[in-house]
Amino acid sequence: MPVESGNQSTIKENCSTILLNTPEFHAELTNLLITEGNKESLETLSNLLLPITKLDATACKGPVLPVNDIRGIDSRSYVKNERYLRCKLASLHRVIDLYGWNCGTCSNHASIRVNNSADQFLIKPIGLAFHEITGSSLIKIDSNGSIIDAGSTTFGVNALSFSLYSFVYKHRPDINCIIHVQTPAATAVSAMKCGILSLSQESLICGKATTHSIDIDLTTNRLSLDANVEQSTAKILILPNYGILACGSTVEEAWHITFNLILACESQLRTVSIGLHNIILPPEDSAKQVTNTVNAGGGGVNTTDVKWAVGELEWSTLMIVLDRAVCSKFSLSR
Repeated sequence: MPVESGNQSTIKENCSTILLNTPEFHAELTNLLITEGNKESLETLSNLLLPITKLDATACKGPVLPVNDIRGIDSRSYVKNERYLRCKLASLHRVIDLYGWNCGTCSNHASIRVNNSADQFLIKPIGLAFHEITGSSLIKIDSNGSIIDAGSTTFGVNALSFSLYSFVYKHRPDINCIIHVQTPAATAVSAMKCGILSLSQESLICGKATTHSIDIDLTTNRLSLDANVEQSTAKILILPNYGILACGSTVEEAWHITFNLILACESQLRTVSIGLHNIILPPEDSAKQVTNTVNAGGGGVNTTDVKWAVGELEWSTLMIVLDRAVCSKFSLSR
């Protein structure tokens, strides 16, 4: 039997070699590679020859815009390190799109403070989808929503939404990046009186969360939060019925919190259906230990001499994922 099996294997290999060397196969392959609009067949071939590769990692189709599209002459008006921050924030939008968490296509927001400035911020144009954001397209605005640098597009910003983030930046100088999470799971949890329950590892990683009501000034048409936000030290701000703000001192930390927050909300939605009285929550001491361990950086398990800040290790890995998904082209990330 082993001899017959070996013979069959040899015959299959010889047949494959003959097929690959035929002029007909060569002509068909050449036609496949040069014919426009044949992306589906090309992806099938890619998956056959290299199963680990994917031509499309996001829902968007068509050419992928490079994240780092800033030429040297275009960055003369940027302040120190602004080009780096622009590329990092643009990469953050691509990551959110990669996971399919860009609910509303172009309405959600992620913003960053420019070099710890109290009055300069970067935010996406209101007319672009997340997979279209590049370093040069981001708009630089002040705390009042006035445009300082319009970027490379003709779109504007949602001044009303940014007034909310501006309020947080003003009263929380420790926060430099804000991601407004409005996935269905996060919005549903924001409407729960119980808040975010410590029922999963992801919720423990996120740490403390506080709830704040949104107020609107009809005279100035600006949004704000209640006065308790100034005393809060939490990086998760729950806005009842309006989603959750995931905040961080860096883009890496804000993304780290966002990732675990969304998983925590999805776990909570699946669990509460059995009734709150049937849910087992970990002891408070154990919960604090998990939070403190992870906040030490390196995922809480780093044993190397490299000192990672919160989210840095995970972000570095994620940039490799983006590069392989042909989404990033962001060499400045590493």
